[in-house]
Formats: sequence, structure tokens, C-alpha cells
Amino acid sequence: MSNLFEVAGLEKTAPTPLADLMRPQNLDDVVGQDHLLGPDAPIGRMVEQKRLSSLILWGPPGVGKTSIARLLAHHTDLHFELLSAVFSGVADLRKIFDAAKLRRETGKGTLLFVDEIHRFNRAQQDGFLPFVEQGIVTLVGATTENPSFELNGALLSRCSVLVLKRLDEAAMLLLLQRAEKQTAKCLLLDDDARLALCAMADGDGRYLLNLAEEVLALDGNKELDTEGLANVLQKRAVHYDRNKEQHYNLISALHKSVRGSDPDAALYWLARMLEGGEDPLFLGRRMVRMASEDIGHADPSALQTSLAAVETHRLLGSPEGELALAQACVHLACAPKSNAVYKAFKAAMASAKQSGSLSPPKHILNAPTKLMEEQGYGDAYAYDHDQRDGFSGQEYFPGEMQSQQFYFPVDRGFERGVAERLAKWRQLRGASHE
Repeated sequence: MSNLFEVAGLEKTAPTPLADLMRPQNLDDVVGQDHLLGPDAPIGRMVEQKRLSSLILWGPPGVGKTSIARLLAHHTDLHFELLSAVFSGVADLRKIFDAAKLRRETGKGTLLFVDEIHRFNRAQQDGFLPFVEQGIVTLVGATTENPSFELNGALLSRCSVLVLKRLDEAAMLLLLQRAEKQTAKCLLLDDDARLALCAMADGDGRYLLNLAEEVLALDGNKELDTEGLANVLQKRAVHYDRNKEQHYNLISALHKSVRGSDPDAALYWLARMLEGGEDPLFLGRRMVRMASEDIGHADPSALQTSLAAVETHRLLGSPEGELALAQACVHLACAPKSNAVYKAFKAAMASAKQSGSLSPPKHILNAPTKLMEEQGYGDAYAYDHDQRDGFSGQEYFPGEMQSQQFYFPVDRGFERGVAERLAKWRQLRGASHE
């Protein structure tokens, strides 16, 4: 039988990637996840008690999900089975479950680690349930996607969901120090370039070590600055998926930054989404929505600016049109805020559903035919422009319905003057009905 290394075209002495050489050998070696691995944290307590329940490890790439699963099996004396949902199907699962049953009869448990478990369809996910419930396997699934959207409720109810964090700067700098110790080499980077290397990795420890390996392999002994580092390494694309949870997280951050009147944060999230490849017209449409929902009548020009930004981008395209989106973003964030129209419209919709098919009062109906005149359509209508102050004070709600107030303008921006006018008109309307 041919040697596997020969079949693969590799020598036994083929170099091992740095990321694999530095795979953690115990849980203390895992960086950046102390909120899960500390003595009083969920996984720390499970290991201490040697009692492991089924888990879903949810987090971005390169933060230690696979390493944690391997180490959990080691620390709880379970056989470790690794399965990738990308390359596996029902037949693979059946073999693993059959082997786990036999192993269980000998007193040995099985930890089944399923990488990218969200890629299994709903029926395949349901297939795990009886084996998890009977204790034939302890399931540890890894996913980069929000389990609430991607995993069956039945499966989620049988697992604890633990959230892993993207690696922060301190954790990545520690990894670089360990890489230097592992290779007995020094990264020829000045302090700023070292931080730039961490930024390129975007919270992904595996990718950071791959980048570090490239730097360690460089010839020469000259220390690189940030510009020199950028010349020898390609910049990684920002982690962003236009159709997944990251999309919704970032548009939420943009919207709430605008609502919170922080133009700098709003511009940052706008830039993040554009850098990630988001459709600029989607962002323009959302800003039109923000103008109506969160600014409304406090600054009516906000809606005009947002619409103009959308049209400008349609005219100029990228990247020139994106400046108009940035202008609209700053306008919205700096504008006085009011959701009075938004709330008024919701209240009016609720009232319209409740009141049914009440007819308008006859005095505000037109009478284009003789019959309609005979029925009293338009009788006693007071033309407002002919009245003092251009205000008649007539009633416009259905006769069977008491007048209601839906719109309560705020004491900010343009609405401050609106509130004063409405108060005056309410007073005049009340006087005309006495």
C-alpha cells in the first residue's frame, strides 16, 4: 500500500504551517476567550467537574473553536470525532453514530465536533437529536453564523450556545510573541508595523499566524515599518457578508448612530459597509427611512437630502457618488430628532383598523351631481382661505367618532414652531365649537 505522504506528493518532513505547530495543547493556551475558559466561566466549570454538555460554539473564524473542542475531549476523557458539514453527508454521520454506540458499550464516550454545523440542512440537523438525547454522542458544533437563524430550534434547545469573541489586539500580540518563541526568530517589525499586522488579521488568530509566517520567512535583517509591511503583504478583505448576520449588525449600528446624533460613528459604520462591498443604494434607501422615522418633521430637509444622495449616486456611480451618501449621513446624524410623525402614523393606522368604514362628515364632501347636493354633500363647508387667519375650525373626523390627537410634535427643530401653531389652532377649534 502506498504511503499517504507519497500519494499526496509530500515528504514526511514537509514543513508544518505555523498555525498548526502552535495549536494549543491545553485550555490555558487558548487566547482571548477567558470569559468562557476561566475557572468560573462555563467551559472552565465543565472541565473542573468533568461534566460536558452539548454545545454550540458561535464565533468568527480563527478564534479557537476547533482547538477548544479537541481540548474538551482530552480533558473529559472522550473520544474525539471531527466532522465537517461542508464535506460530509448522512452516510458519514451514520458511521460515526454506529461507532459511538459500540464505543459506549465499552464505557467510552464520544465528543462529536461538527465544524460549520449551520451548513447541514434542517433534516440533517434533526438527525442529531436522538443520539444527543440518548447520550451516544456529546455534540459540539461550531458556526460563524447566528444560531438563531441557522440552526433548528429543537437542536438549539438541547445545546448551550457559547459565544466566542474575535481576538483583540492584546490577544494577537501575545500570539505573535508565542510565534517568535516557537520559531526562535524575531519578527522584524517596528511597533506600529506589529500593530498593523494585527489589524490586517481582523481578529482572526489563524490568519494572523499565517501572516506572521510570511514575515518570518522574509530575507534580510532590516526592520519593516507600516509602509514596508503593506508592500510585502496583501491586505485582507474586511469580514463582511451582505446576506448574513454581519449585514444586519452593521446596518443596525449605522441606524442607531444616526439616531444617537453621532456623525463620526455613523460615518465609520457607513465606511465599514461600503468597504465590505455593500450595495450603496441599499444604504441610501436606509437613510431615506432614517430621515422619515427618526428626524421627520423636526428637519424636513433631511428627507430631501437623503433622496438627493440616492439620485446623485445613481447619476455618478461609485466611488464619486458615495460622497453624497456621506453628506446625507452627516446631515441625518446632526439633525434634530423627532419620531413624532412615525408614532402618529402608527397610532392613526391602529385607529383606522379599529374604526372600520366610517364615512367622512358630509360638509367636507364634494357634490359633483344634483343628487349629492340634495343629500347635503358640501353643505356648510367653510373655505379656510376665506376665514380669518386662514383657519375655519371645522370638524374633519367622522361624525360618529370623537376627534383624536395622533401627532405630538417635539420641542426641537422645525417642530417647535409646528407645536405652537397646532396649539393655537386647537384653541380656535375649541372656541368655534362652543
